[in-house]
Formats: sequence, C-alpha cells, structure tokens
Amino acid sequence: MAGWKDKRRVMHRYDLTADMYEERYTEEQRAKYRAALKNVNVGGGVVLDVGCGTGLFFSQVAAQVSMVVGVDFSRKPVLKAKDEAKKLSNVFVLRADADRLPFTEGFFDAVFAFTVLQNMPNPSETLHELERVAKLGGSVVVTGLKKAFPLDVFIDVLEGTSLQVASFVNAEDLKCYVAVLVSR
Repeated sequence: MAGWKDKRRVMHRYDLTADMYEERYTEEQRAKYRAALKNVNVGGGVVLDVGCGTGLFFSQVAAQVSMVVGVDFSRKPVLKAKDEAKKLSNVFVLRADADRLPFTEGFFDAVFAFTVLQNMPNPSETLHELERVAKLGGSVVVTGLKKAFPLDVFIDVLEGTSLQVASFVNAEDLKCYVAVLVSR
C-alpha cells in the first residue's frame, strides 16, 4: 500500500509547514496563478481548487465566479483555508483526497490543481479524477514542478488523458509548468 503511505507522508509534511507556508510560498504560488488565469476564463462558473492548501488561490478567483470549492488532504492547511473562506461568501472548503473527489461527474466549470501532481503516487490517476469532475468543455489547470517532472514525463502525463491542451507555459521564472487543458 505504497500509495497510501506516500500520501500520509505528504499530508504530514504539509501539516508541519502549514503555519509558515504562506510566508515561504505566496509569491511563487501567485506567479503560477497569474500564468494560469491568463489562459483560462473562469467568469461566473463553479471552480474547484484541488490541493487548496491554506486557501491562497481563493481571493484570486472568488470575485469572478459563482462558487469556489477548495479541497485538501492535509488537516492543518484545511483549517487555515476554512479561516480564509470565512472572508468570502462563495468559498467552501472540505478535506478530501484528490484521487477520490466527493463530487459528481462533470460538476465544475474549472478545476485547478496547483502543486499537486508531483505529490501524488500516480499523477495520471489524479489527472483522470480531475478530468472526471470537470464539465465537458470545462478547464482543468495543473502544474508540474520542474524538478519533479522532466518536461517529456509531464507531457506524457497530460497526453494520457482525453483532455486537450489549450495552453502550456514553461517560463524560466516559474518553478512549474502550467498546463490549461479542456475537457472533451
């Protein structure tokens, strides 16, 4: 059961770093958000933030959409995200596994997973689950940490789905690739 042990290790790491996560990673995360949002229209839709962590992404999209749902597997970041969600009337947070999301098929207009795939035991399986909950024609936005994914490996993960690549950002100033995919 290596997958579960891997997930528990990641969960434990994020629980330990939850209090300093924003201080350490806010600018890096916001750069990813900007790169993604340049290439996807979220206007008025229902958005899922998988691996929402402490809720940094919520303020980037809440004013533009009807609802944001944030999910994360780690307990302490979810508690911080819930505090962040209290500031926004259309944001809801729950604890869930990215590989077994508690939502019906095709529910979300856009699904975002920043800094998630490299933490999963089987990134392809996770990407299929993100695809499952996205509406037909909806966006699935994922990042891949460059030091965890050689470019060809990340492309192989993306091509292992029926999602169509709408844009791909591989900027030198980003530590991640940013892929905007369309569910079809």
